[in-house]
Amino acid sequence: MVEIAIAQFAPGADKPANLQHIAKLGAEAAAHGARLLTFPEYAMFTVPVMDHRFVDSAEPLDGPFVTGLRDVAVEHKMHVVAGLNEAIAGEDRIFNTLVAVSPDGEIEARYRKLHLYDAFGYRESEMVKPGTIEAPETFVVDGMTFGMQTCYDLRFPEVTRRIVDAGADVLLLPAEWVPGPLKEDHWTTLLRARAIENTIYVAAADQSAPAGSGASAIIDPMGVVLAGLGERVGTAVASVDPERIAEVRATNPALALRRFTIAGT
Repeated sequence: MVEIAIAQFAPGADKPANLQHIAKLGAEAAAHGARLLTFPEYAMFTVPVMDHRFVDSAEPLDGPFVTGLRDVAVEHKMHVVAGLNEAIAGEDRIFNTLVAVSPDGEIEARYRKLHLYDAFGYRESEMVKPGTIEAPETFVVDGMTFGMQTCYDLRFPEVTRRIVDAGADVLLLPAEWVPGPLKEDHWTTLLRARAIENTIYVAAADQSAPAGSGASAIIDPMGVVLAGLGERVGTAVASVDPERIAEVRATNPALALRRFTIAGT
């Protein structure tokens, strides 16, 4: 059994201030016994409109933002996951990247968003380059395996299935789920669907208003919401347990009974 946490806040254009907020939320989660804490997508830098400021703000993975994440992880002896605008040398676009940092300050896994948010009037691909399709990177915390994906990827069930096929027990899903008609309903429905159909835990950390819809949550393999944040800024903690996964899969062996597999293209 592992105590994990999600953090919900509204990152802005002030990167040092965002890191300060991350450090504060990290201390809060650690005080509640969390061994892992997940922050939202674009936790490093967010402005209301997807424009060139996202590119101008970008940093490499050894830049000040990831260094700050390392400090939080080492100080609180926990794993930290967060989204950043990753610079691409020689290009006028960025990667929308997640990093998982270990308690000893090492990058354990990376994920570059595969499906860009060119929907609902938004054009993320104008500033962001999609990640390369490759084997999902996972990491282990106290015997449980964790995988990552980002925001709009949630609308593509094959993304999660590939991560589960790579051995993940828990899906970490940072997001900036842009508000709009029925958008929060889509968010909560799809989070529970990914948990239920894959018989895994889902820990989703969304930005709060104004850029995000909030409703961050930790969901168990039967679709039960174990912890949530509604519209609040803060953290929420829940336990993830391999015995619960085994129990659910004994009742609902959907993964064992399926007749199709996922192939990358």
